[in-house]
Amino acid sequence: MRRITGRRIGALVAGAVAAALALSSCSGTAAAPSYSPKPQVQGGLPSDTQDQIKAAVQRAMAASGSSGAIVGVWAPWGGSYVEGLGTVSVEDKTPVSTDMSFRIGDVTRLMTCDVLYALADRDAVELDASITEYVSGVPDLQDVTLLDLCNGTGGIGSSQATAMPMWLSNPDRQWEPKELASYGLAQNRTPPHTGYRDSDAGYLLLGQALERATGQTAAQLIRQYVTAPLGLGSTSLPGPQAAAPTPSPALKGSYLTQVDGAYQCAKPTDITVSSSSNGYTDSGVVSTIADLGRYVQAEAAQALRVKKTPKRFGTPLPIADGAPSWYQTTGGAKLVGSMIGQHGGTPGYLTAAYSDPATGFTVAVVLNDSTVGDAFAGDLAFELAAIASKAPAGKGRTAPEFALPFTSDDYAKAVDGAAICPLPQG
Repeated sequence: MRRITGRRIGALVAGAVAAALALSSCSGTAAAPSYSPKPQVQGGLPSDTQDQIKAAVQRAMAASGSSGAIVGVWAPWGGSYVEGLGTVSVEDKTPVSTDMSFRIGDVTRLMTCDVLYALADRDAVELDASITEYVSGVPDLQDVTLLDLCNGTGGIGSSQATAMPMWLSNPDRQWEPKELASYGLAQNRTPPHTGYRDSDAGYLLLGQALERATGQTAAQLIRQYVTAPLGLGSTSLPGPQAAAPTPSPALKGSYLTQVDGAYQCAKPTDITVSSSSNGYTDSGVVSTIADLGRYVQAEAAQALRVKKTPKRFGTPLPIADGAPSWYQTTGGAKLVGSMIGQHGGTPGYLTAAYSDPATGFTVAVVLNDSTVGDAFAGDLAFELAAIASKAPAGKGRTAPEFALPFTSDDYAKAVDGAAICPLPQG
């Protein structure tokens, strides 16, 4: 299986960013962003750390009914671990490799907000503009701003629960964003600006607004303001035609059906080929593990901003009533201790990516079955982060004062507790 070293990801980030961050802006006057990643120790993490990471991912694969996974962990002070585990499907025993592409789920939300802030930094849109200035047919959202949609403070419901059966039964269907968002809009609203509410519908509407503000497609905007500046050559928002993730080869995605209340863990249903329109600017982007790690490391450092204010992650909100104080959200991101990122799913895949802006410590992982639900990807990522954050410093380096407010055991228990398929014994 192909490995990607920590040195390679650092070199790719530095070289691509230095070469490509001079894209022209809408106004033509904004300075180009700049970003220098943390120097990455060459070589792998200690073997015992790698063994712990591998065991955690394999247990999560079993718990979720996934045949395969790809994981990337980069501790700039201590090394890296990037590996494909398992096989691309139950039937296809091709080993998973690190160059395989996959759907990144809710990490797409970060990119949609990147575009919003890029346009605001260039005075092309105003963050506090009403969504009704750009999207017709939603007059009751007059008080909801573009920033509300990015922050999850628009009071709008989510479409996923209603739409998921249709996504699974007809993955080829091409959705209009507002039609899909209508399922979330039909739910009872909460007052805008008052608290966080997880809303895929909000990010669908935000994508439409950005398209209409610029006359460009969401795919073009993400390419111009996100993937091209960071040199993410294997990351894109595909067109709506049903297809497997690209570039090839793709990690196959699946879901599980139930018979008499029991998940058919040995007989997953393939859903690799589907339309990105069921996720669009909420969860439609495809990528690879190298690109995903490179992206979230730069994202946590806010490398794409050309203005220092307003601070995108400066005023986070509790992610839910009763959530620990270190688990918050804003700007399309989840803030977990000092780490910034996102996690979630789309039919066939569960993905998580998080990075610490001060150290560059980065974790990214994908599982190829989505049945167990979005939170599972976050639980696994947090477990991996807790394991790898304790990696010792490499030769000539000093480990940073970096700690997370939870242990690997905390989230190993969460992974086991969410299991829908039999776990290995012993």
